[in-house]
Amino acid sequence: MSRIIGIDFGRKRVGLAITDPMQRIASGLTSVSADAIFSYLASYLQSEAVACFVVGLPRQMNYECSESEPYILEFIEDLKAHFPDIPVRRVDERFTSKIAVQSMIAGGLKKEKRRDKALVDEISATLILQNYLEQRK
Repeated sequence: MSRIIGIDFGRKRVGLAITDPMQRIASGLTSVSADAIFSYLASYLQSEAVACFVVGLPRQMNYECSESEPYILEFIEDLKAHFPDIPVRRVDERFTSKIAVQSMIAGGLKKEKRRDKALVDEISATLILQNYLEQRK
C-alpha cells in the first residue's frame, strides 16, 4: 500500500508528516524550506508511493478562512501542477500549532527545543494527517 503525506504549509517552512504503508499511523517526517518543498517531494516520491497529499485548511473561530489561505491555495495549485496524479485533500488545522506546543511540553521537551519552529511545523503536519486518518474511519 502507499503512504499519505500531511502538509502544514507556511511561507517560510513546510512541515511534513507521513503515514505507515498501511495508512494507520501518522509520524513526523521533516520540515523543509518553502523554496525547497517541490524538489524535496520529487526526491521522496522516487522512493515511496504516495496515495494523496493532505494539506491543512486554516480557519478562524467563526469558520472563515484565515489570511494565509490564498497562499495555501497557490501552493496547492503548484502541488497539483508538479504531481498531477496525486490527489490533494484538505483538513481543518485550527489549533494544530498550539496543540503541537502543548504536546512538546507534555513530552518533557525543554523550552529551547520548544522554540524550534521547524519542529512545531513537523508536529503540526502530523496532527493534520492524524486528523485526516481519524476522519476517514
